[in-house]
Amino acid sequence: MTERWDLDRTYRATSGEVRWTALGPPDAPPVVLLHGTPFSSYVWRGAAHALAVRHRVHVWDMPGYGASGKHEGQDVSLAAQGRVLTELLDHWGLTAPGSEPAVVAHDFGGCVALRAHLLHGARYRRLALVDALALAPWGSPAYRLIQEHHQVFERLPPALHRGMVREYIRSGSATGLRPEVLERIVDTWCGADGQPAFYRQIAQNDQRFTDEIEHRYGELELPVLVCWGTEDTWIPVGRAHELASRIPGAELRLIEGAGHLVQEDAPAELTAALLGFLGGPRAGAL
Repeated sequence: MTERWDLDRTYRATSGEVRWTALGPPDAPPVVLLHGTPFSSYVWRGAAHALAVRHRVHVWDMPGYGASGKHEGQDVSLAAQGRVLTELLDHWGLTAPGSEPAVVAHDFGGCVALRAHLLHGARYRRLALVDALALAPWGSPAYRLIQEHHQVFERLPPALHRGMVREYIRSGSATGLRPEVLERIVDTWCGADGQPAFYRQIAQNDQRFTDEIEHRYGELELPVLVCWGTEDTWIPVGRAHELASRIPGAELRLIEGAGHLVQEDAPAELTAALLGFLGGPRAGAL
């Protein structure tokens, strides 16, 4: 799996600087990948390079995450991220009829993609929701604990903060993350900018952002894939069945043995599922 991951382009969004890049042939069918929390586009690196063989793949770090801008007072809520996605689709030229992208969204990226579509009119060819945050109630016990007491956690000494973040991220994998991958993800949440950003995004996100759209999933009129790791302890697999049942014609694909970070636990299986769903020439080959 490719470990090098550089976002070499910048967009000034309403919620701050967004770092992004595009992979694959410029004239290929467009795909946009969305990450969740507490992650970044880095977790999509393997799938992005594989999809880029026959798609134009757009990847980005949401404001407040990864390589994108982080600053005090920043709006990094799911409402803000939905607006930023809508801005980016226009910036990338993916809004005109016939140019709409397929969107693949993990974790709270699912909520972001759904909000952009249902509330802001963003148009997609297809939508894949991977272990997605879309239904209430949500938030793992650890996430809810940090959210309820974020002002206390914000005061942790840096070493204790890093250890807590490391263990939290580690729990997203059912098979175990490679040390270098784990530390790469943890690094973005440490230091003078990263530590406050970690608690800022948790403090701002709550269930109301899915409550506002959950009753509208029956309105979705595009092909939808719901893809889930069977060993996800953050958003249990029962939610996959419920979500798929609420979306007309949704396809459900379960990936055995994978946890919430299915991109790391079962990259080949996930990429194969996405290639099959996205279609195009040689859709069954990796």
